Amino acid sequence: MHLCNGLVDKIPIKTNEGSFLEKLLVIGSNSFSGASFIAHALEMGSEVIGVSRSEEIAPVFLPYRWISTEAQQRFKFYRVDLNHNLDALLGIINTFKPEYVVNFAAQSMVAESWQNPDHWMMTNVVSTVRLHERLRQCDFIKKYVHISTPEVYGSCSGLVSEQNPYNPSTPYAVSRAAADMSLMTYLKQYNFPVVFTRAANVYGSGQQLYRIIPRTILFFLTGRKLQLHGGGHSVRSFIHIRDVSEGTLRVMRTASPGEIYHLSTTRNISIRDVVELIASRLNVSFNDHVEVVGERPGKDSAYLLDSAKARDTLGWKDAITLENGIDDTIRWVKDNFDTLLSQPSDYFHKP
Repeated sequence: MHLCNGLVDKIPIKTNEGSFLEKLLVIGSNSFSGASFIAHALEMGSEVIGVSRSEEIAPVFLPYRWISTEAQQRFKFYRVDLNHNLDALLGIINTFKPEYVVNFAAQSMVAESWQNPDHWMMTNVVSTVRLHERLRQCDFIKKYVHISTPEVYGSCSGLVSEQNPYNPSTPYAVSRAAADMSLMTYLKQYNFPVVFTRAANVYGSGQQLYRIIPRTILFFLTGRKLQLHGGGHSVRSFIHIRDVSEGTLRVMRTASPGEIYHLSTTRNISIRDVVELIASRLNVSFNDHVEVVGERPGKDSAYLLDSAKARDTLGWKDAITLENGIDDTIRWVKDNFDTLLSQPSDYFHKP
């Protein structure tokens, strides 16, 4: 039995011999994107193990806890910290023998990365490279999907293709670019089957409350004044998480090693216009509920992703309009209003 240096005898896992399509292990399962992808994969028939450094968060933030009981039976969760429990993680991987590993784990806040850049480097570079060094020895893995970020490109003009050079402008972006470049060396040296996705600004039901769309909705509904950094003039493409989850699944299943795919809409909009759109959907005054404050350091004015490759080669497309997606997120906030009020609305850093 091929063991890629894991501790198999220490991790009791029962594997099912069923009719599922594939076996996935998702790192960073408590993240918004990770939990949403797991829900989509389970609904598509996969068997999934999710790992995260924290215990499962409140179900209101875990879309895989909203799906059918039958689908949830094909999911198991383990608390594993990538920074401290790599042997335990490899034990799970060696026992479960996933065909695919999808990694959403990262210290992901941009502005906060200036305060403790070494924490971002430890998680996003050192611990991630240590993981890759172990995974490359696991010959049962068909594909490793690395969830990257358009932050690696820095501030750009025009549409950005997958071949655009890296120009990171924050410690967060530098740490993610370093991991991406390291993975490309692993592809060349070891034929490590890595593929990359970079998505535009994701949103949707279940997103953490410190992100701009759910935060704006909650603040407007509670009468709190929203701080809009730099006047909200940065331009982004906002894409619903269900569209991103479908794109990620297609990349996982069909992309060739070394390929990079952008997942984005073709609609570009300023953050201010998004906040104004939410205000109009909730019938509140933008001027009465918004306070313009200074810009965050290193914030990119724009990065607009060209997603033609995913559309042409994967048959993928974004199906949910921004208006419909915001309405869906508003319903989620209203349906879970009391629960969400009891949850923290600000980012809390965990080193």
